[in-house]
Amino acid sequence: MKILLLSPHPHAKHGLFARLTYPSLTLKQLAAIIPKEHTVQIVDERFESVPVHNQYDAVGITSLTYNSLRGYELADMFRAQGIKVFFGGYHASLLPEEVKQHADSVIIGESEYTLPKLLNDLEQNTLQPFYRSEQLVRAEDIPAARHDIGSYNPFNEPIQASRGCPTGCEFCAMNIVEGKIFRGRPVDHMIDEIKSIKTKSIFFADASLTINPNYSKELFKEAKNLNKYFECFGNINVLSRDDEFLKLASDAGVINWYVGIESLSQENIDQAGKGTNKVENYSKAIRKIQDHGMMITGFFMFGFDFDTVETFPKTLQAIYDWGLDEVSFSIVTPYPGTRLFERYDRENRILCRDWSRFGEGNVNYQLKGITEQQLLEGIRMMAMDYYSVPNCIRRSFTNTNHSMYRVFVKLIRNFSVRSFYMHEKLTI
Repeated sequence: MKILLLSPHPHAKHGLFARLTYPSLTLKQLAAIIPKEHTVQIVDERFESVPVHNQYDAVGITSLTYNSLRGYELADMFRAQGIKVFFGGYHASLLPEEVKQHADSVIIGESEYTLPKLLNDLEQNTLQPFYRSEQLVRAEDIPAARHDIGSYNPFNEPIQASRGCPTGCEFCAMNIVEGKIFRGRPVDHMIDEIKSIKTKSIFFADASLTINPNYSKELFKEAKNLNKYFECFGNINVLSRDDEFLKLASDAGVINWYVGIESLSQENIDQAGKGTNKVENYSKAIRKIQDHGMMITGFFMFGFDFDTVETFPKTLQAIYDWGLDEVSFSIVTPYPGTRLFERYDRENRILCRDWSRFGEGNVNYQLKGITEQQLLEGIRMMAMDYYSVPNCIRRSFTNTNHSMYRVFVKLIRNFSVRSFYMHEKLTI
């Protein structure tokens, strides 16, 4: 069969900024699962237009919540041509009955065991409406992604070493879709996949490489001589106390940690159920990471129940005091299927179910403590201050160990994020 795997985007521009974002790892992972007798094409709508007039035997669509409506639009168009459409991904796993209205079949959860069966049933004309794996995918059964097809980013390529997250934050759906049990792929499989990637820099799309420190330490030891740069997600608790972990990461080529700091309020952290975070450890962890020659990007969310108008200037001051290399500002978003959505729904605080407004740049629930205007103005103030032109230039030349590569990466990233906040995220 000829199969199109598609990631939709509601406002695709196909410009320079799109080219600086990470290619879709999900599409490349799905392509690796499909049996070799089939022909596979993958299209990420951020980078290229959808080939709407090509003839396919089947179209697979993966989406999050914010781009699900665009996925429905494309699915309806292909189905009108008589092409079978199957859906998967986070949104489909959380709201399968809704998604089924626009699809011939829906995959719920991981796809390694179910997608080959779906395709076989499609060929036999016995396609089922829903496919759900009866067990979590074994780590050794997760194949290397197809890095040889799809859009190519010369700066970075994504990879995944593990599945599952036991933390269970109220606002996150990861442990609903991937499960709560950590599963690390065999280290030798990971090393082989890393060697196959052409780019110098590799981004680990794992929930966190600090969930199982012993696994990650072994991975870092084996990756030490591969002459690659790595970027990873990590939790503040491990990064604040394990010097051996940080040294091994640095020696392996890790240059940046993405850390969900989320909030300066321990009350917000505790309500969200993020047990890995203790506000008192933030400063120590950031200093340790940078002392080991690595950069740190802090992720912050606003709109928590204990936020006030003072939250914004206090957070900005803390960011400068800590010397973070990069930051991300988002609005708390109650994704359908999460415990946060369920709590807000019980409290009659969900204001809309227009999924296009569930992209972390909109207010779609009733706030406490602050108004929507105060929230948006507070985030804009922080973003415009932190990402001012002088600050972008200054930051790009700090904490780089005199590496021109790191200077270049920081310049590109700071100005691309500045553009994002100026022209997209805060003007939706």
